[in-house]
Amino acid sequence: MAEDLHYDVRGKGPVLLIVPGGAGHPMGFAPLTDVLADRFTVVTYDPLGLAHGRLGQPVGDQRVEEWSDGARRVLDEALTEGESAYVFGTSSGGIPVLDLLARHPERLRHVVAHEPPCVGVLPDGIRQQAMFQEVYDTYRAAGLQAAAVSLGAVLTGQEPEGSLSGEPLSRDEELGIPMALFLAHVLRQFTSYVPDLPALTASAARLTLAAGADSRGQLLHRTALLLAEYSGNGSRFVEFPGGHVGVAEHPVVFAELLAETLLGGGGTPVPLTT
Repeated sequence: MAEDLHYDVRGKGPVLLIVPGGAGHPMGFAPLTDVLADRFTVVTYDPLGLAHGRLGQPVGDQRVEEWSDGARRVLDEALTEGESAYVFGTSSGGIPVLDLLARHPERLRHVVAHEPPCVGVLPDGIRQQAMFQEVYDTYRAAGLQAAAVSLGAVLTGQEPEGSLSGEPLSRDEELGIPMALFLAHVLRQFTSYVPDLPALTASAARLTLAAGADSRGQLLHRTALLLAEYSGNGSRFVEFPGGHVGVAEHPVVFAELLAETLLGGGGTPVPLTT
């Protein structure tokens, strides 16, 4: 494994690359991968190495393309000659997997992107991106808890339930908290990314957009559904159990549906459902 690539491998079967959300820390993914490892060689990518001894070390602003390039290099190490991989990304991790599909479709069998916050594709995308900037500003001014309240309000489209006041974190405190690193160095950069829609359309048969059933009517359910529509009739839209963090809420049934989606009709066009 290259020094700057951090990932874990378990299970047997075709390769399934997983890109977590947030700052890429795979915390909470073990119950999901426990189920998937019976059918896949599960490769869980940790872009910043936060679960591999790098939590607390300096982190700069992140770029979607860097995570995507890292994911491609992980696949270079994990795949045998001529083999291709399944890929799953959720939340901010769903954005680099879309970029990976747009740029390297020949390496991928099928991609599931769960609630990727590519809000720039929406008719009100500029306003939504500005709201994520406000979440960042709240984080810098009032700290982690206030930013979490603000972020929850953006995602649900409701008024904040809680205080937006508080104290900002010190740099040392920030470096030790994955959620803080996400707010400081991932949120604005990733939500400002606009997918290459023509490239995704060309690979639509290999793409499933997904959202949580409990997210209906919310920002990222709307985003995922619209991305599926924009990327052509060959792509699919599937609802998964739970909401934005359905991976943690319902890991077993989430894993079962993910395996079915990847293995049971990956490239077969299915009408969009709501």
